[in-house]
Amino acid sequence: MFTWLNQLLMSGEQLAAKDLNKTPIVHPSKKVDINYLLAKVRQEKNKEKKENYIFLSLICGVVAITGIIASF
Repeated sequence: MFTWLNQLLMSGEQLAAKDLNKTPIVHPSKKVDINYLLAKVRQEKNKEKKENYIFLSLICGVVAITGIIASF
């Protein structure tokens, strides 16, 4: 009767612990393709590089704009 109340009062840590106890289903017949994994790693590295270049260009832009404003 009060199970919904108990679930409502559970803390986030308890809910996270419940989720961690769930084990994923593993199919032994599926094989891992190393080329797929390497491509995924390369893609993530390229994404990180792109984000770093964008961040660097924004910092350079802010410094340039601040320099222009300060020179007037």
